Amino acid sequence: MYKITLKETLSDQITLMKIEAPDVTRHAKAGQFVILRVDQQGERIPLTIADVNTSDGTITIIFQVVGKTTYMLNQKDKGMYIEDFVGPLGMPTHIENLNRVLVVSGGVGAAIAYPVCKALNEQHSLVDIISGFKNKSFVILEDWFKKVSHKQYYTTDDGSFGEKGFVTDILKKVIEENQYDHVFAVGPIVMMKAVSKITKAYHIPTTVSLNPIMVDGTGMCGGCRVKIGDSIKFACVDGPDFDGHQVDYDNLLKRNQMYLDKETKDFKQLTSRGDS
Repeated sequence: MYKITLKETLSDQITLMKIEAPDVTRHAKAGQFVILRVDQQGERIPLTIADVNTSDGTITIIFQVVGKTTYMLNQKDKGMYIEDFVGPLGMPTHIENLNRVLVVSGGVGAAIAYPVCKALNEQHSLVDIISGFKNKSFVILEDWFKKVSHKQYYTTDDGSFGEKGFVTDILKKVIEENQYDHVFAVGPIVMMKAVSKITKAYHIPTTVSLNPIMVDGTGMCGGCRVKIGDSIKFACVDGPDFDGHQVDYDNLLKRNQMYLDKETKDFKQLTSRGDS
């Protein structure tokens, strides 16, 4: 059992939790993730390690309530416990020998972008960020990013915070005004696809973090397979980071939507009953 030592509401439907897991903190690096179960009957879901505190042995996770398991997780409060918390899993993000980097995130993808920005900042790379959100009420981690990045650019769909539009609307302008060694992008699949299309035209190496359907997290089930160029990779052991210019985004989107109807139905049934 793993104790929740902190719970905070960051924005509408987005929650931060700190989980006491000292064995995970000792090895966790930027880009890696954990797989957890809320209870013994619960499904296994992957969540990125947003931050690590080795002094108190806690891992920070940030999640959006979008389905049955995240809803159940959000019913937990500080001092309560979750059943399983396994990690760190996946390959750490490769950030070596990068001088100036642009990190692009969309929505709750900011929670995945932050540890990458932090690691880059700690190795003295110059980091700029572009973060996009639905509206001002969904903006998260603004103060966190200020501490680990040089320039911050924000967009919202309705213009209530930052510039009105999408991250891709200002991406071209930013990369034309600055010379970047690398771009990291994380967020909705369509966003990462659009970012990668632009950076490919500018010949800027680009890494994306993928979150396909995942079960065991060890490469055994094959559920998280993704097509990268002419190869089939498993996001849980070969990723979650991949060359953004090689990802088959259409195949990834199709696979991620396989159980969407069932997930939506289960979520509606759970919330309509008011179960905890």
